[in-house]
Amino acid sequence: MADGMTYIAPKLFVALALTAVAAAMTIALLNLIGPDWSLHVPASCTETRCFCEMPRTGALLLQPVNSLSSLGFVFAGFLMILLARSRDWVSAFPPLSASVLGGAAIIVGIGSVLLHATLTLWGQFFDVLGMYLISGFFLISALAKWRDIPDQRAIIYYALLCAVLVAILYVLPDVRRWLFAVILLAAIILELALARPLRRQVRTGYYIAGLVANIVAFTIWNLDQRGQLCAPESLWQGHAVWHLLGAGALWFAFLYYRSERTVT
Repeated sequence: MADGMTYIAPKLFVALALTAVAAAMTIALLNLIGPDWSLHVPASCTETRCFCEMPRTGALLLQPVNSLSSLGFVFAGFLMILLARSRDWVSAFPPLSASVLGGAAIIVGIGSVLLHATLTLWGQFFDVLGMYLISGFFLISALAKWRDIPDQRAIIYYALLCAVLVAILYVLPDVRRWLFAVILLAAIILELALARPLRRQVRTGYYIAGLVANIVAFTIWNLDQRGQLCAPESLWQGHAVWHLLGAGALWFAFLYYRSERTVT
């Protein structure tokens, strides 16, 4: 255990530093564009409810708690990339694939910051973009393992799927949530039923832990969205908990993929 902590501790500090840099760059970008977000087309959720946290009118970050909690995804993503680039990487999970997953996690976090900071339609676009990148990755990863698709071809399939999803998001933004749910559910079923048995020595407990974290996160998300677990001006926000649990679920997924071993 001590050796493991010695191995990962420096990467934790580097990932934290990179997260701080990414946050500073995002804030700088928002400063250039904002802070009068009323000049932009509002997110579609403003017609119903953009989660519990009360927007701070005129502020650079309209929903500061929901915005800053999104950085959990960024931290997890940078840590994935740092571990994937380590010289002692021994997993059957290709370092390139691990880095792609980490990059997608970073995009999820930055996109979520842009949505909650601005509550604009373009912020919503980048928020959902990250969700599609993640769900698409899970789907293609399971498909590639099941059908023994080479990594290079799998990357092409992933790029094509993401391009289609982005096009749908641009043309039909209102279908974003259910389309994400459909892709994610298909990926989970394909992974557990067909891909997992082919992964050598993979630790399924990590995958289950990620699913449990996601179920708890979605329950809190739903309560927050309905106003049943809601204190609009509080620093405690259910949607922020959803972000942190979602980042944890992604980390468990990464550990699951990384636990697979090559055939010797």
